[in-house]
Amino acid sequence: MEQRAAPGTAHTSNGTAGDGDVRRRVPRTDLVLRDPRLSAAVRRLGAPVVKAAVRRAQEAARGGGIAPEQVPDTAVALLPGTAGGLRPVLNATGVLLHTNLGRAPLSAAARRAVQEAAGPTDVELDLATGVRARRGRSALAALHERVPSAGAVHVVNNGAAALVLAATVFAAGREIVVSRGEMVEIGDGFRLPDLLVSTGARLREVGTTNRTTAADYAEAIGPDTGFVLKVHPSNFRITGFTRAAEAAELTGLGVPVVVDIGSGLLAPHPALPDEPDADTQLRAGAALVTASGDKLLGGPQCGLLLGGQERVRALARHPLARALRVDKLTLAALEATLTGPPTPTALALTARPAALMTRAGRLASALAADGVDAHAVESAATVGGGGAPGVTLPSAALSLPEPYAAALRTGDVPVVGRLEAGRCLLDLRAVPEEDDDRLAEAVRSARDGAEGRR
Repeated sequence: MEQRAAPGTAHTSNGTAGDGDVRRRVPRTDLVLRDPRLSAAVRRLGAPVVKAAVRRAQEAARGGGIAPEQVPDTAVALLPGTAGGLRPVLNATGVLLHTNLGRAPLSAAARRAVQEAAGPTDVELDLATGVRARRGRSALAALHERVPSAGAVHVVNNGAAALVLAATVFAAGREIVVSRGEMVEIGDGFRLPDLLVSTGARLREVGTTNRTTAADYAEAIGPDTGFVLKVHPSNFRITGFTRAAEAAELTGLGVPVVVDIGSGLLAPHPALPDEPDADTQLRAGAALVTASGDKLLGGPQCGLLLGGQERVRALARHPLARALRVDKLTLAALEATLTGPPTPTALALTARPAALMTRAGRLASALAADGVDAHAVESAATVGGGGAPGVTLPSAALSLPEPYAAALRTGDVPVVGRLEAGRCLLDLRAVPEEDDDRLAEAVRSARDGAEGRR
């Protein structure tokens, strides 16, 4: 008589359950989760993340890729470093403030400040009196101290928000006078004119693409003018027969001048002599300066507003300011950026080309000894992130065969470089020296994958 197997069991060729079927030996999820390493991971990462890693390991065992006994070890190896989906990368593109990589990396001091602020804090409480206090007062005080020419300061969640708040408060239903040469697109398809018009303001364009004079602004100003806007063309450069009116030329026209410097430089920088900074614009008579905190300032994403006391107070008390306010983590990172040691961005800006070449040579020699086709070459880095367009910074890079680019991007420690003349260049200007060993190990780990792509 034919014997029927129980539902869900495997069959051998004679119709009986196969005791040798590897799928029967794959451990159950609840048993795998008893592994102390995975139990600890549940507390650290959460059960859904850990169970997903266990299921992937079980599927690998069922498919014959690993032995059933290896499921716990494989699940541990598959666990992510954090519960979030963002992966840290090494920025070897040669673009210091790479928008796709999150722009400015935070300093160690700012990272520690964020960790401290992650729990309950006194963000809006005066511990001495026990009463409500001004939100983010110490971060605002630190910003004010760095730009004493400002009567007052305020912070919102990004640079575009700073400009939107200014347009809403001072020009809703009125005109903003702006040069045609400064009607910029700020990235990802967002255009300055659309942003400003969304506030209810009307734009009055003056001058031409390449030349706008103070007289052009003066002719356009009337009783309906909310303010004159000066915008730093931070991601392009016009050369040749050009003319742009400076803030100092416009401050006597009888209306406020708002200057959007964009890149977040608070004071002049010797490496970037043509980059506008907040202090210089305020001293030239600007009523308000807007900027980004995650660019040349080297801090977290936020929008900075600096200007006279009455104007900044009007901005801070407007209902829209509540929707645009920053959280405690941003405030903590901003304050530590302003008061702490030099940021990674500041260090990258001032790195000496000779020192970068020495590092590149040392890395190339070590990798060449391991059989990697690696060479140290001169390179040219840029600021990026809407700062210092057209400025190049002498740098040094590790040159590798082109297939390394993809292999490095998809490695355990992702490294993002750039392709140039058929080679993968890993520019060192934005890579901290303490990460050189990690970079070398990533290249070694990527060797097999890169060789397989040739």
